[in-house]
Amino acid sequence: MRLYLFPMKNRQPIREVIFDDALIWLNQHRVTAETSFVASLPDKSEFPKFTLNDWKTWFGDTAELIIKKTPPEGIAIFYQSDIKVEGTWIDKSFLIMKAAERQNAELLFHKIICRTLPGILTLGRPAYSHLIGFSRNFRMPENCTLFADVVPDIGEKTWQRGMGLNACLGIADFLEKKTTTKTLINPFCGEGSMLAAANARGLDAIGIERSPKRVQKAQHLQLDETETSWVFSHKES
Repeated sequence: MRLYLFPMKNRQPIREVIFDDALIWLNQHRVTAETSFVASLPDKSEFPKFTLNDWKTWFGDTAELIIKKTPPEGIAIFYQSDIKVEGTWIDKSFLIMKAAERQNAELLFHKIICRTLPGILTLGRPAYSHLIGFSRNFRMPENCTLFADVVPDIGEKTWQRGMGLNACLGIADFLEKKTTTKTLINPFCGEGSMLAAANARGLDAIGIERSPKRVQKAQHLQLDETETSWVFSHKES
């Protein structure tokens, strides 16, 4: 079983993007004490052979595994948008909270990230995403003001399912300034937005992704000098 331990002195933060199934990787690796997780779990549309109950079970079990792998002082953060399936509304934050309860992890925060301007009608998905964090031992500082309860602008995304720049930087700022986190692990990392934001704040970052094209992009995504836009460090093929 591989132990991920990155020395932090006198070097640039490390990024490792692993081409693998996130669940297999999580079950095969241990992490160091100064590690936190950020995840945006896939919804049912990515599992066409699953029934709704199959997907709910997978979703809850995966959230529970991520929380279980998070060290006691680490933070497990989930960025999720609700969906409608077969005429029913699926509240992903509820599914994750049930998983956290099974792992005796406490809710630290539940933020709302606006995906569109208030008052705009949306179909299929709500106009907001949940940003929720859990830990077994860590507790929020009383003076923690880095995160607003409602973030009015998600920020630029690299792809439709990506996390917005403002959300990623807010998470990275919180982990770097208010916690003991040195390494961020991002299962289902997509094109690497969270990895790039973590590196920009001096955190090492490990991403796991099963799409080869997204792995390539996640290896090279960076923030521009003004930290207002994403750029790739080489021309994508």
